[in-house]
Amino acid sequence: MRVFDSSDIRNVALIGHGHCGKTSLTSALLATTGATDRHLKVDEGNTITDFDEEEIARKLTITSALAAFAWQKTKLNLIDTPGYNIFLNDARSTMLAADSALLLLDGVAGVEVSTEKVWGFAEEFKLPCALVVNKLDRERSSFQRVVDNVHEVFGRAAVPVFLPLGEEKNFSGVIDLIRMRSYTYKPGEGKGKEGEIPAELKAEADAAHEALVEMIAEGNDELMEEFFSSGTLPVEHIISGLQQSVRERKIFPILCGSALQNVGSDALLNFVAEIMPSPLERAPVAATQNGQETTKKIDPKDSPSIFVFKTAADPFAGRVSYFKVMSGTIKDDAHLTNMRSNASERLAHIATPFGKQMQPITELRAGDIGVVAKLKETLTGDTLCEKTNCVVIRGIELPEPSIAYAISAKTRNDEDRLSTALSKILEEDRSLRFYRDPQTKEFLLAGNGQQHVEIVVSRLKRRYGVEVELKAPKIPYRETVRGTASVQGRHKKQTGGHGQFGDCWIKLEPLARGEKFQFVNDIFGGAIPRQFIPAVEKGILEAAEQGFIAGYPVTDFRVTLYDGSYHDVDSSEMAFKLAGRKAFRAAMQQAKPALLEPIMNVEVETPAEFAGDLMSDFNGRRGRITGMDLKGNMQTIRAQVPMAEMLTYQNDLISKTQGRASFHMEFDHYDYVPQPQAEKIIAAAKAHMHVEEEE
Repeated sequence: MRVFDSSDIRNVALIGHGHCGKTSLTSALLATTGATDRHLKVDEGNTITDFDEEEIARKLTITSALAAFAWQKTKLNLIDTPGYNIFLNDARSTMLAADSALLLLDGVAGVEVSTEKVWGFAEEFKLPCALVVNKLDRERSSFQRVVDNVHEVFGRAAVPVFLPLGEEKNFSGVIDLIRMRSYTYKPGEGKGKEGEIPAELKAEADAAHEALVEMIAEGNDELMEEFFSSGTLPVEHIISGLQQSVRERKIFPILCGSALQNVGSDALLNFVAEIMPSPLERAPVAATQNGQETTKKIDPKDSPSIFVFKTAADPFAGRVSYFKVMSGTIKDDAHLTNMRSNASERLAHIATPFGKQMQPITELRAGDIGVVAKLKETLTGDTLCEKTNCVVIRGIELPEPSIAYAISAKTRNDEDRLSTALSKILEEDRSLRFYRDPQTKEFLLAGNGQQHVEIVVSRLKRRYGVEVELKAPKIPYRETVRGTASVQGRHKKQTGGHGQFGDCWIKLEPLARGEKFQFVNDIFGGAIPRQFIPAVEKGILEAAEQGFIAGYPVTDFRVTLYDGSYHDVDSSEMAFKLAGRKAFRAAMQQAKPALLEPIMNVEVETPAEFAGDLMSDFNGRRGRITGMDLKGNMQTIRAQVPMAEMLTYQNDLISKTQGRASFHMEFDHYDYVPQPQAEKIIAAAKAHMHVEEEE
């Protein structure tokens, strides 16, 4: 592929709900431009952008993929993003590299849950956006019904620029409302035959054309005067006015087509090349310079710099970095400095991405997107540049994962390779977390849903030959006290020679939730020598770590050491540590010990129709509703729910909402376990300890 100037580049993200046809549209556009020799199908598992073995097996997009191709005098870098809730973090991350977005809508379903979420991402990044009503060849599809739905959710700024020719199985083309021409297609060809608008659709097209022209004129005083004086606008003024309104996010054009039948592809490509902005017209992005907040605009004349927005792990090429050229020109074999790690990186064999293929290129100019393999110290979110006066692009902060599973290797051989394999997957997917729970001693793999974690497990086996087992994590219960107690802890043992003697009096009392532990030394008059006091504290902490009623660590308590005695010869640190342990256990018997459980902050986004059922479900899980917000037809429910009640929530939520809701949860605080549940937990813990003792 030849080198393109910044003004001739279009970086476009395809966004939308799962199964709205983003990958199919990408395939149709590639076939229309001649970048592929035929229209590849998702069902055949051979599309350019769904090339991962998990994507092929599951027939859905899991990670964003890019395909660069030329259309007439324009280069398009198309970003095919995931649409399912659990993979939307990846879509959000890669949208930072786009300069505009095409929001796909199913011609039958209209605006869906993820549609509103990715629309919000486009708002966050201030991306100009056009809407494409896809699948108009399907039974029960309706362009007008979808347009009405869009107006209801997104407002009147969304205005048709195309109208469909025919409906359902008779859908055969589009009407261009800018030039007032029709384009008819033979199934699969992608390039339409231009003609007059059919007589039976002329009145509808005229009305839609007038509505479009009025909307364009509204955003420009000069165009408004021209419109009032002549009643319309010439084509060149419609185009320039639409370009401006789209860039300023005052108008969101609505287009239409069928990716499966490849109807409307060339008209869509022409629209993108003519109307959607180049990188030079992109709003500045957030950045820092010398520690100060600033912004960065694409600048061909500035010194070379790139921003890495995606990292992939390739079994053969190793670490693969996708980057956007933020300024200057990046030549093959360039040397730049990573501003995070301060490492010098050599960009050997830069290329343009085409699915999993990398097409070599000699240079990339500002605003273009490239790919390079084997950068040693560079990860997603890094800025590379010439070191002097560099502007560092601010990356995306992703929310914490919503669900965690305990993970363990099946064999010793798998255990040796697990850490290395997981580190490569974590580089690729920043929404995953892998960590060890210090209390339960389990290794946990956290993701955005059960399917997300299962895909990681499958990749571990397919790519790296590592087999693991997943199970629900142990609940990190805690113990505490509700009352106070003053007790003596005395350790005395006489042996041949020196004996052991330690004696202490302590007061045990509860603290507020989250205050963990306080130790107060209230010894006066040398009742216990200073050098032995830390040993008492250590003994208490060791005993507290082992628990009292169910083997869980004791927390949120204060111990005051106020009296004791010692022996000049037989006292030692060990003796006072053992005395401290005995005092703690004696105090726990009197201080009304209780069990604590982790309480999670849970936030659910759901279509409003399911809100009532989900709130009832939270009540059944011992949850407490803390707030609700309504935005469009989406309801956000906030609640506090015990962690123990949320282990199966992912699957239950899918079944209750037909997969249309998503949730996120994070730890908030510990609270008392109700007595019926506490008795079961204590009984189970004691049974487990009894089994371990027998073994």
